[in-house]
Amino acid sequence: MTNLPDDRSTAIDGAALLDALRAALTRYVILPTPQAADAVTLWIAATHAQPAWPHAPRLVIRAPEKRCGKSRLLDVVEATCHGPFITVNSSPAAVYRSITDDPPTLLVDEADTIFGPKAEGNEDLRGLLNAGHQRNRPAKRYDANTGRVESIPTFAMAALAGIGAMPDTIEDRAVVIRMRRRGPGETVAPFRHRRDRPALRQLAADLAAWLRADLTTLESAEPPMPVEDRAADTWEPLVAVADHAGAHWPDRARAAVLALTTDAEDNGQMSTRLRLLTDCRTAFGTDPALPTAVLLDRLKADPESPWPDYGPNGLTAMKLGTILREYEIRSDTIRFQTGQAKGYRRTDFIDAWGRYCAADHTPSSDSRTVTVLPLPGAGRTSRTSLNTAGQTQ
Repeated sequence: MTNLPDDRSTAIDGAALLDALRAALTRYVILPTPQAADAVTLWIAATHAQPAWPHAPRLVIRAPEKRCGKSRLLDVVEATCHGPFITVNSSPAAVYRSITDDPPTLLVDEADTIFGPKAEGNEDLRGLLNAGHQRNRPAKRYDANTGRVESIPTFAMAALAGIGAMPDTIEDRAVVIRMRRRGPGETVAPFRHRRDRPALRQLAADLAAWLRADLTTLESAEPPMPVEDRAADTWEPLVAVADHAGAHWPDRARAAVLALTTDAEDNGQMSTRLRLLTDCRTAFGTDPALPTAVLLDRLKADPESPWPDYGPNGLTAMKLGTILREYEIRSDTIRFQTGQAKGYRRTDFIDAWGRYCAADHTPSSDSRTVTVLPLPGAGRTSRTSLNTAGQTQ
């Protein structure tokens, strides 16, 4: 990594630049929380030092309805980030060819055209957005003209705005901002592209002059993180920028990390697979086994669950089996007191529940006992049942 031949960074007040950027954001957009404003500020600043980062965090700007300010926020991001590349009506080939060792910042409005029901034909762009979070994950394409396989870079920071949640593969790698409509008394300055964008682009140039002069320092930074694993990968560039700025920004950055990652957990950021696994635990209680039909009935009995409307006819035995097989859980033919039927044994779920589900769903001690009879030839000659403590009797 080579620094730009510019020693002006020593005279640039990075904290003051971040303050100015945050002030510009909150001038034109109502952010849901102060921590969200800090997070967007740091994400924009981090785009100017992309060559220094091993991961390219996404910025997801989502809202439950229209007119929540997501497009206006994307306008301000576009005006202040590094090398904005708006992907509206861009072909996947054009987007791929625009990503270099010093990539642009990809901006996607109306992201339902990429991930939602209208997403047909956008597989290449979805693949790029999924793969481009980590450096050295190129796309492979065969060039028939040269007879060679090409490696096309995918690494680039990206901001996506849309209504509703993005796929787990995106939000797990993103700073997620949940926009909302302005409430009574909340006002912002009108944003006029021709009038206001030049000042914002100058702010972007100042951010670049500050951060580009210290790419080697930023590349080697290992800031202490308040989170772990993928969340740490996603937030590390933002915290590194905050630590580089100093003043109040290191504390604000870590407060934003904790606030927004906690929001993601508290707002039900759970995959469909994990939701099903968790709901199966509730459905089983302490029953040692359940016929598939009974398990489905119990899952669909909760009107607030997704299972009654999971497909045209709700969750089916085939769909249930497909999802559970990802956790190495399979149905079996079991002899119940009511007769022989396809079903699931509780013991087959215990390992997955322990690995993936929170440990606060202990069945009550007054749960009923259900008797399961072994099948002929299964090597068991006695009747098997579980008491309320889960012990064999």
